[in-house]
Amino acid sequence: MFLSIFKEIAKQYPTIQSEDYIVDNACMQMVMHPEKFDVMVMPNLYGDILSDLASGLIGGLGFLPSANLGEKMAMFEAVHGSAPDIANQNLANPTALLLSACMMLDYLQEEKTATCIRTALFTVLEEGKIRTQDCGGQAKTDEFADEIISKIII
Repeated sequence: MFLSIFKEIAKQYPTIQSEDYIVDNACMQMVMHPEKFDVMVMPNLYGDILSDLASGLIGGLGFLPSANLGEKMAMFEAVHGSAPDIANQNLANPTALLLSACMMLDYLQEEKTATCIRTALFTVLEEGKIRTQDCGGQAKTDEFADEIISKIII
């Protein structure tokens, strides 16, 4: 049903290229040709599979933001969810959450603020001096966040 509705709606937008893949092939294509993908539409289970694969391609769940966009509302969150195994331990990599927040700011047309945060975050990541444990470092969440804050230029 999902696929038939997708194909029916795709007909209404002939200028937008649309393709469908079986989930295992979509995984292989994402690994081999990630540049082929822009927007992906799928049921929740397949989204979980592909988002975990995507996060592995870029360094882990701590780096992958997400957006759920509706006609009237939107929700932004880190793909990794609540990460209960490290809750209250000051170990989480805040990158995915910050990038999700930046996507929300873009959505709210606060691009200047989003760019400011992204620039500071990317500077810290590129310098590589302060890294959380999931990236081979020893920094706690608050130490990583403080370093990002120190790089914000208003």
